[in-house]
Amino acid sequence: MRERTQRALRSILDSTGWHNAPLSALRIAPSPNMLPTSLPIGALAGAALSATGLAAAALWQLRSGKLQQIRVDTRAATLAMTSATYLRVNGEAVKSWDPITGYYRVSNGEWVYLHGNFAHLRDGLLKLFDVPNDPEALRAALTTWSAAAIEDAAGQRGLCGVIVRTAAAWEAHAQARATAALPLIEISRIGDAPPQPMAIAARPLSDIRVLDLSRVIAGPMTARTLAEHGATVMQVGAPHLPSIESLVIDTGFGKHSCAVDLDTGSGVNALHGLIDDADIFLNAYRPGALERRGFSPEALSERRPGIIYVTISAFSRAGPWAQRRGYDTLVAAASGLTWSGAGDPARLPCQPLDYLTGYLGAYGAMLALQRRAQQGGSWHVQLSLERTSAWLREMTGTLGREDAMASFVPPAAEITDLYAESPSRFGTLRHLKPVVQMSETPARWDRQPVPLGSDPALWPA
Repeated sequence: MRERTQRALRSILDSTGWHNAPLSALRIAPSPNMLPTSLPIGALAGAALSATGLAAAALWQLRSGKLQQIRVDTRAATLAMTSATYLRVNGEAVKSWDPITGYYRVSNGEWVYLHGNFAHLRDGLLKLFDVPNDPEALRAALTTWSAAAIEDAAGQRGLCGVIVRTAAAWEAHAQARATAALPLIEISRIGDAPPQPMAIAARPLSDIRVLDLSRVIAGPMTARTLAEHGATVMQVGAPHLPSIESLVIDTGFGKHSCAVDLDTGSGVNALHGLIDDADIFLNAYRPGALERRGFSPEALSERRPGIIYVTISAFSRAGPWAQRRGYDTLVAAASGLTWSGAGDPARLPCQPLDYLTGYLGAYGAMLALQRRAQQGGSWHVQLSLERTSAWLREMTGTLGREDAMASFVPPAAEITDLYAESPSRFGTLRHLKPVVQMSETPARWDRQPVPLGSDPALWPA
């Protein structure tokens, strides 16, 4: 497993042109496959988390002149790919799925996957197919639809429904070809600014301010990982936006949270005020949503020279599906990760596209901070769930599938050494600890999760 993880890590470093990463400081603890899948998710998880550790260590080295040791346990990294599954609030598991979300066989014998975990997406699907909120009624209605008609209708309405494809079928699709042509992590200079050296500080990201405009998992995990290494993170939401409380909690460690309504002048002014003192702006909303309101990478690089703008999307910036809404399980179904062409499709035992993309986003942001410190400039970091899916498929071809699979995802009782317990406004939380272990600047969260909108739209003093 260690060699496989190192090969996956090399692909990450090569994709971003980081050829002098402090690999001598990294130790990767091997592990057997912890998941009931043959996909090499453990190796990729270990690689992505190792990349975040290397980037954090490099920033601290810029600050202190010292190199510290980094250790990543592949077992912990693998289970971090299903972090929300292990969250307990007052002893109770809280992760859930809407009953409408799932796989459906349709008129031509093909399969589709529908995602309705947000109420407005669920209700949109029920309206489209003219059925009540009943999975069996929906299943019956879909037998008169073709898979292509469902995918087209859902896409036109901004809903989440795709044909369940094999990997080969997806790789022939125009969207797959467009996405595969992009780097795994795209880092580009988008403006001029003088270098901003990293001052001496206690932690790699001390005094770095992050605006987190994201929901669900991938974007929030990027921001949570930055908080893990000392960044001040302000999650920005709005009262009218839907949320899933279990994910708010699991991705909320280390963050402040404010509410800003961008439909009002005061809300726009409040966000501009936060941007003026921010280092990183994370945009994981549907492509174009924030850009149309004046918060594009170019606009922010002019307003705040030296900004690091991180964009996370479902299907990337290229191709016919660039504007399409998507989530981990939807992208996995479309891109051939959940069906071989035989038997019934099934969700993976974790959500690797979300979590891998989240950690890779944090790595990309920290690498851009390193470039800002040494070269100056404003930077744009771009990732997508589908490009991460392509990487998973590429690495499966390179590394091969796992020789053995676990029978089930380990229950919480078997991983007590990976757990921490924290009091919070939601109740007593039992949750997975940070995976990356740093010898001089231990990864930790200085704040517990808070309900959305708990803080003023001001940077804490």
